[in-house]
Amino acid sequence: MAVVSWKEILLLSGLVVGCYWNSLSCGFVFDDVSAILDNKDLRPSTPIRNLFLNDFWGTPMAEERSHKSYRPLTVLTFRLNYLFSELSAASYHLLNVILHAVVCVLFLRVCRLFLDKTSSLVAALLFAVHPIHTEAVTGVVGRAELLSSIFLLAAFLAYTKSTGPDHSIVWPPIALTVVLVAAATLCKEQGITVVGVCCVYEIFVAQGFTLPMLVDTIWQVLQGKDGFPYAVLQTLLKLIVLVISTLLLVIIRVQVIQSQLPVFTRFDNPAAVSTTPTRQLTFNYLLPVNAWLLLNPSELCCDWTMGTIPLVESLVDLRNLATLVFYIFLGLLAYHSLRYRQSSAKTVIMALSLIVLPFIPASNLFFPVGFVVAERVLYVPSMGFCVLVANGFKIISHKGQLKKISWLMIGVLLTTHTVKTFHRNWDWESEYTLFTSALKVNKNNAKLWNNVGHALENQNNYAKALRYFLQATRVQPDDIGAHMNVGRTYKNLNKSKEAEEAYLVAKSLMPQVIPGKKYATRVAPNHLNVYINLANLIRANDSRLEEADQLYRQAISMRPDFKQAYISRGELLLKMNKLTEARDAYLRALELDRTNADLWYNLAIVNIEMKDPSEALKNFNHALELNPRHKLALFNSALLMQESGEPKFWPEANRRFLTYVEEEPDDANGYFNLGMLAMDANENAAAERWMRKAIGLQAGFRSALFNLALLYSQSKREVDALPVLDELLHHHPEHIKGLILKGDILMNHKKDTRGAKACFERILRMDPTNVQGKHNLCVVYFEERDLPRAERCLEETLALAPNEEYVRRHLSIVRSKMAAMSAAGQPLSSANTEGATTEGVAASSKEEVLQSVKEGTEEAAAGGEEGRGVDAVGKEVGDEKNERKSSTESVRGVGVDQSKSLDNSQSDKRTKGKSTKDIKDIEKKRAAALKRLEEIERILSGD
Repeated sequence: MAVVSWKEILLLSGLVVGCYWNSLSCGFVFDDVSAILDNKDLRPSTPIRNLFLNDFWGTPMAEERSHKSYRPLTVLTFRLNYLFSELSAASYHLLNVILHAVVCVLFLRVCRLFLDKTSSLVAALLFAVHPIHTEAVTGVVGRAELLSSIFLLAAFLAYTKSTGPDHSIVWPPIALTVVLVAAATLCKEQGITVVGVCCVYEIFVAQGFTLPMLVDTIWQVLQGKDGFPYAVLQTLLKLIVLVISTLLLVIIRVQVIQSQLPVFTRFDNPAAVSTTPTRQLTFNYLLPVNAWLLLNPSELCCDWTMGTIPLVESLVDLRNLATLVFYIFLGLLAYHSLRYRQSSAKTVIMALSLIVLPFIPASNLFFPVGFVVAERVLYVPSMGFCVLVANGFKIISHKGQLKKISWLMIGVLLTTHTVKTFHRNWDWESEYTLFTSALKVNKNNAKLWNNVGHALENQNNYAKALRYFLQATRVQPDDIGAHMNVGRTYKNLNKSKEAEEAYLVAKSLMPQVIPGKKYATRVAPNHLNVYINLANLIRANDSRLEEADQLYRQAISMRPDFKQAYISRGELLLKMNKLTEARDAYLRALELDRTNADLWYNLAIVNIEMKDPSEALKNFNHALELNPRHKLALFNSALLMQESGEPKFWPEANRRFLTYVEEEPDDANGYFNLGMLAMDANENAAAERWMRKAIGLQAGFRSALFNLALLYSQSKREVDALPVLDELLHHHPEHIKGLILKGDILMNHKKDTRGAKACFERILRMDPTNVQGKHNLCVVYFEERDLPRAERCLEETLALAPNEEYVRRHLSIVRSKMAAMSAAGQPLSSANTEGATTEGVAASSKEEVLQSVKEGTEEAAAGGEEGRGVDAVGKEVGDEKNERKSSTESVRGVGVDQSKSLDNSQSDKRTKGKSTKDIKDIEKKRAAALKRLEEIERILSGD
């Protein structure tokens, strides 16, 4: 038995690389999206133990919607890819190519057990380039096949060493076999079938039995003529160990899936829900269909579900002839291999075992699966096919006159398969190329039309996507997912009426509730999203909120564990201001999934609305424990800490804002809030840097411009503040606080009374009832020594604010001044204002600016302070709304495990209660205002 040489390893590896190097340019397509892009189990933040609790797609095995595919070792390799390259598709494809090369080398080693050196190499070369493998190698999720095959072949090779030179049992290889079988099964379920291959090898190859010999031996034992031969006893013992180990693995596997099979619909596998004899005829017909794909892989398709292969509904259907021919050919091969003892017979029986046994789990013959035909499940069966071809080549090539022809045929076969595989890889470049190539093969599969639509939808080409979705509804009028896709696309095209009509059609196609029968077992979980999507659509109309709530509750009644319904209903209840019910909805969703960071985040938003900031902060922290890079949780928790007024929170708030801007480097709001924190901490240089960064990213950022000007004013850099205020007023000409601050600087520092007057007059043109602007203009008149006008102005101000005692006192002072000047014979109005004294005037003095408070929810509380002179100018919080992430999902059409976020336009809510710091700021402001009042009265009194 020859071993594999390095030259053969290099030849196989080079051929694999030559066939599949272009797969490195392919992205994540089809099932890759759910298994890789949407699978949280790949992220380092997810505990490793979750890989052993969730299915292949990251769904907890306990959930009814779980696919029940338990492949933690495969997911672990995805996680390692993510660790090194995150979501760089090339690294995932590269590892798949390497694994395929490893499988080819191991397969060559296995072939050497039954074939000569040349024939075994032919089998391995054919296996390396067979086009049927593109789905398993180029599709990233096909890694389950690759890994399972590696352990399957390794287990078989280990088992072949379980018999010693003296025909005794060698137990270490058997123990290793059991371990490798378990590993193969943890990569993909079909790995367990290698036990059957080992049993066939032991009986018909290692022990050399033929079927007649085996029957005769069993018959003699049953008659009691002879006892069990020693060799037979040893064989039985080895097989018993294998079978018991297999049963234990099966029991564990059943426990893992909690004795529940996944829920499949008639769209996934139409024959599975058909009646007799349609079900049996169709499933048996699928066997020659799979065999034909191995023989002639010229027309490959990524999806064979739905209407791809019409049901065989009658015994007179001509396709039954293909089934009959297949079984006759298979029977003849089995008869030849089981009846004779020559090496060719042993080769054929091992080839048949590799074809038949690994295919049984996907055959639909014993239990239904979620597909009709899947090319990737032919990865291991193709090994047996390649062995049969190589064995035929061996037989023909030994006949002198046919030797050259056999080599020519093999050369042509390898060349055509290599070219086909290389070109087939390009189909997997993107979802659009993959599904359009599939439509060339089959136009009767609505799922393919849906998926081309999804690919166009991802490119925001909604009009063209709609045409494909509509075609899907024509191909399969009862396809719920297709009508849902039509509705979603109409919504994206802002055609709400048409969208609602499409959702209602989808809803009408849902199975009716049957008393006493569990609803969830009769419908695909993603189809229930029609209730979510319809509710999300109509809740945009405030008059239909109760109707939307009814739809959410209907979905929950159909599936009490429908997490998405609770999430969406929580958002609606928040909008309806039913805060307690919203909180309860999110808590119920958390009972179903406590590892969802978005749920904790949404619950925190409800806590903020319920005026419970401490609980909100706890829930934000829960979200960040699960996902430390959760952008909205980072931003809003930092904002909550900042607004708490507690300096002890500021360092952590600063850290979170810094992390946020790492995630969202182009969001000006993050830098703005860093600047606000720096202002609170009196770190002026840092505050200026962050504000400048925010303005650079968002021209005309109102709050950043104003607070930067305020910062310059506080830092006695009034000259630098003026151009910033000019920019602010250029973008926001009605910004009253900016006008007040500019007027203050012009009056107190530039001695530009005329400019200040223009600012205050501009305020009054926008808002004639603005008391602050009006009073400040009165002060300007006084500074211009136009006492009659100042008197009239103060009288008008008093009429606007009759309860403002300081205005009344200022009017009294002006009148006293006028009386004194009249008595002294001095003019009451001076046209020359150039020499007017402005020092000490109450035009928003620097002390006032330094005692300012944030503009926002507290502005009204501070607005009525007694003794205001020129308006107290305070910091201004960001005016840009931060979007709150919605967890509402719309599941795409049948067979696509990707999902889209819808209706995520709820704004973040901020705490509105007064903090301790706010109260202190207001008191400081009040004291500053009183101080200014004294200064004003001193000026007006002429001191």
